[in-house]
Amino acid sequence: MDDITILDAVERYIRGEMNPDERLHFENLRKTNPDIDQLVVEHTLFLQQMNRFGEWKKFKQGLHDTHNSLTEQGTINSDKLKGKAKVVYLWKRYKRVTAIAACIAGVTALAISTLIWSMSPKPDNEKLQDLSREFNKIKSEQVRQKTDVNKLKDQIQSGPTTTNTAQIEFKSGGTGFLIDNKGLMITNAHVVKNSRNIRVFNIKGERFNAFVVKLDMARDVAIIKIDDDNFKLSAPLPYSIRKTTSDIAEPIFTLGYPRDEIVYGEGYLSAETGFNGDTLSCQITVPANPGNSGGPIFNHNGEVIGILSAKETQTEGAVFAIQSKYIYKALDELKKNSIYQNVKVPAKSTLDGLDKVQQVKKIRDYVFMVKGD
Repeated sequence: MDDITILDAVERYIRGEMNPDERLHFENLRKTNPDIDQLVVEHTLFLQQMNRFGEWKKFKQGLHDTHNSLTEQGTINSDKLKGKAKVVYLWKRYKRVTAIAACIAGVTALAISTLIWSMSPKPDNEKLQDLSREFNKIKSEQVRQKTDVNKLKDQIQSGPTTTNTAQIEFKSGGTGFLIDNKGLMITNAHVVKNSRNIRVFNIKGERFNAFVVKLDMARDVAIIKIDDDNFKLSAPLPYSIRKTTSDIAEPIFTLGYPRDEIVYGEGYLSAETGFNGDTLSCQITVPANPGNSGGPIFNHNGEVIGILSAKETQTEGAVFAIQSKYIYKALDELKKNSIYQNVKVPAKSTLDGLDKVQQVKKIRDYVFMVKGD
């Protein structure tokens, strides 16, 4: 395909003009060809910017036409509006006219803003799916019944006992990773937003209590804190968190809990922006399933470059991650609370130069399964 043909196909794809077979073929092409995938993202942004520019030009022309109309009607005199005194002159002599013109301009601006907002990229729940995990409710009920029976036996033998925390029915969860050795952890806000009780589990299956200390729904970033006397971690974190945007085609890998044991996945960064050109996130090509939400994305140097959060339902392999620089923004806001002023994130990764197997062995103890009720 030549450049013109490719560009034509991209535009037809963006505008939804392809038939189902063509769309399927093109989406497979996006999956296998990072250049095509990036072209789709960049051309989408270009078309959106052109639309905004066109509406702004219409807005300016509307104001110009309004001014000319008022001048022709004799309502205002443009010749008297020259010089430094024009604002004072207008205000003193044409207070009422100015108010009317401002009202017209305001209504016009509001209409244009509404139009631009309607054309701007917005989250589409039917096309974008978060990667939180729903736990088996039937299994949870069986565990509760078994616990209740055991509790009843204890009551018969020794009288009433306190409620066992094992009776909590966890409904959903995902993955989280530590950002310091005192128990502060990052996950997605959508993983823990409605949870009254939070438990995190390490690779050994050990359970720890946790609670939310910072919930940033706009950026989909949550900071949670392990609050458990059994949690001890004296060793420093082996990885660091990157403050800048990563490069397209950079190899990446993930660790997460789409099942009850840690799972490794690898791929590459496929676009610098996320769904519909969202600049908050980036697009990656990597296996991702429910339970991966909140998991860290690492580059080959052992730096966290993102937080895995969602995938596109209608495009195979289109997965999105919140860019790691927003971890620092959430931390900066958290540090306004005096309790967390001294939180320090590792500035340098000790994993650079190690092969993937060794990197994963050093990282996996710092990545946790997160469950909320």
